[in-house]
Amino acid sequence: MYCSYFKREAEALSKAPYPGPLGLRVLESISKDAWQLWLAKQTMLINEQRLSPLDPKVRKYLGAQMEAFFFGDGGDKVAGFVPTGKE
Repeated sequence: MYCSYFKREAEALSKAPYPGPLGLRVLESISKDAWQLWLAKQTMLINEQRLSPLDPKVRKYLGAQMEAFFFGDGGDKVAGFVPTGKE
């Protein structure tokens, strides 16, 4: 499949990693490797901001950040994180 994040062919996800239309969009256009980068960034956001994924507002925020990460401006930056490549 063509990964819109890396702009190249890559291994596809086997199922939607997120519910709803955004999950389907990710499934159709984001590779396994790009998804792993998002999981790492999501973990950094949760830890840096001391977020609780149980909070509905936090889940909405993380969904918006995921959309920005893959399809927008990259989302919020993590304080003190210096990327070494395309993260």
